[in-house]
Amino acid sequence: MAPMTVSPALTVGFDLDMTLIDSRPGIRACWAELSTRTGTYVDADLVVTRLGPPLEEEIGNWFPAGEIPAVAALYRELYPAFAVGGGLEMPGAREAVAAVQAVGGRAIVVTAKWEPNARLHMDHLDLRPDAVIGNLWAEQKARALREHGASVYVGDHIGDVLGARAAGALSVTVPTGPISAQELRTAGADVVLADLTEFPAWLAGHLGEADS
Repeated sequence: MAPMTVSPALTVGFDLDMTLIDSRPGIRACWAELSTRTGTYVDADLVVTRLGPPLEEEIGNWFPAGEIPAVAALYRELYPAFAVGGGLEMPGAREAVAAVQAVGGRAIVVTAKWEPNARLHMDHLDLRPDAVIGNLWAEQKARALREHGASVYVGDHIGDVLGARAAGALSVTVPTGPISAQELRTAGADVVLADLTEFPAWLAGHLGEADS
């Protein structure tokens, strides 16, 4: 039997932190270094329990508002040396991206992370999405999803559900980050998988339904 193929118009978007990668070890190290450099106490263990929203929101929990831009710039400067090497693939991440590309589709990353650092993570782990778009959070993600024609967006956070819904894309979620499966369902996720290891089978079924 010939392998199933679909139109190259199929585009699936993926969130990055706690969806494709477990960035907690590196981010913890980066925040610890930031705390040392600035002399400001930061509970890095707490920080990594609530990944997802933009960096500036987290910085605002520890630094005065007027310092946020400078601290964010320092954090991003430290990030390649302290955070990228600690990033790990989430279970099933490589296979999920490959499943989209294997049927002729495009797999893109749409993330709130600063885009240059998001690209460094992809290079470090040798993950090869077709595009990486950064600096977008929640409903802002819809801009990139619409631009690339994504019909599915996969994420772990309520912000990812909001982005998918704003783009008119199917919201597929995994409770591998700070948000529970029930919270994702309540937020309006169309699909909740246990983790990305279930994604290839889900995609095959989804494409089969579309062809029927």
